[in-house]
Amino acid sequence: MDLVLLCVFLPLVTVAWGQYGDYYYGPYNYGDNDEWVNVYRQGFNFQCPHGQVIVAIRSVFNKKEGSDRLWNYACMPAAQSLGEPTECWWEEINRAGTEWYQTCSNNGLVAGFQSQYFPSVLDREWQFYCCRYSRRCPYSCWLTTEHPGHYGEDMDMMMYTYDHYIRGATTTFSAVDRDRQWKFIVCRMTEYDCPFQNV
Repeated sequence: MDLVLLCVFLPLVTVAWGQYGDYYYGPYNYGDNDEWVNVYRQGFNFQCPHGQVIVAIRSVFNKKEGSDRLWNYACMPAAQSLGEPTECWWEEINRAGTEWYQTCSNNGLVAGFQSQYFPSVLDREWQFYCCRYSRRCPYSCWLTTEHPGHYGEDMDMMMYTYDHYIRGATTTFSAVDRDRQWKFIVCRMTEYDCPFQNV
């Protein structure tokens, strides 16, 4: 009897496990030797390859280096149902030393970051590099928890589910710790054209 049950349930478990794996990303490759995209107190510009979007963000804080952070990003191709990006652009600059909230305009998805360090405020200004995919619209949007959990901690934010995309962020800035906490705006995208220019 046990052999019969094993023969019946083993294929079901195998199929279920295989389907489960299709919906979640594996470990992220942040590049060769997990190199950082910047050095302390320097500007940087990071863009995903064409047709890819940001899916993971890693950062470490160093108070001795001007309360600055090292940054690294991972990209993955957007779902095939979105097609190719129809246009990409840099959003407006978010000033150093202030709190801010920004989403990619024109229903865009975050495909890069640009940042410049300002020693006078021990903080960075930020810009998102955004790409629009045809006339797809976001839905089921939500904010992640704070990254890092506390000012001055290391940060490792990953998109665990396929078909969810970063559309922007809101940040708080601590004048005491000279650091930021980020909440990322995450959305799904329609698989059909929608009539709205900006949602």
